[in-house]
Formats: sequence, C-alpha cells, structure tokens
Amino acid sequence: MRGKHGRRKPMAEINVVPYIDVTLVLLIIFMITTPMLQTGVEVDLPKAESKTVEPAPGGEPPIVVSIKEQGEYYINTDGQTDDRIDPESINDRVAQVLSTKPGTQVLISADKGVDYGTVVTVMAALKNAGVPTVGLMTKPEDQ
Repeated sequence: MRGKHGRRKPMAEINVVPYIDVTLVLLIIFMITTPMLQTGVEVDLPKAESKTVEPAPGGEPPIVVSIKEQGEYYINTDGQTDDRIDPESINDRVAQVLSTKPGTQVLISADKGVDYGTVVTVMAALKNAGVPTVGLMTKPEDQ
C-alpha cells in the first residue's frame, strides 16, 4: 500500500531462515569436533578385592611394564624375564610385540610410591602405541 508520497508500510515479520541456517551449521561443527576433544586416558581402576586377570586367548603371557619407585622401568614380554628399558623405548617394544602377537594384554605394575603422573604418562604412551586397554596390577588385600 502506497500512500500519496510513495512510502511503504513497515513490515512486522522477521526472516528467521538465516538464523536457522547458522544454528544448523554450528550444530554440525559441534557434532564433529566434540569427539576430538576427548584427551583423557580411559582407565578401569581395579578394586581392592579384584578377581584374577584371565589369560589372553591363545595362552600368550601379558606384557608387563614395571615402574620402580627409584624411576627404573622394566618390561616383561615373555612371562619370564624383566628387561630394563628406557621410558622412550616402551612404545617401540610394545608395538613390536603387538605386531607379531595382536591381542596380547598389557599391564602396568608400579610401586606404591611411584608418582601418579608417571603412571598416567606411561598409560598414555601405551595408548599411543596402539594398545586398546591397559590394566593395572594390584596385590590382594590380605597380603
């Protein structure tokens, strides 16, 4: 409706289509980036009274990474001998064993006085080496 001076009547509607488009784009961005933000190490902490770990299928002994309170690292890949190892070499050694024997369990045995951050660092390194789950060894309560 034009008056005599050519003015239009003001429109009272708001076009919400651009807002919906922006909202959907943000939703998609958040859906894609949220799984990438998970940086924690999944840990299934053992209870004080835990059952014995069942051996892996095929009877392969687990890989045991031991951390002594003095800061020494050992690895046992054959179930018999503990070899002293540098912390930087743990990933390579575990990845080498897993390439020949996939599905081998990996356990961490740490002294009671070892810093929590040290254990978490080793767990994160094992996760980066391709280990799906890492177990923590404990002693039964009665010992």
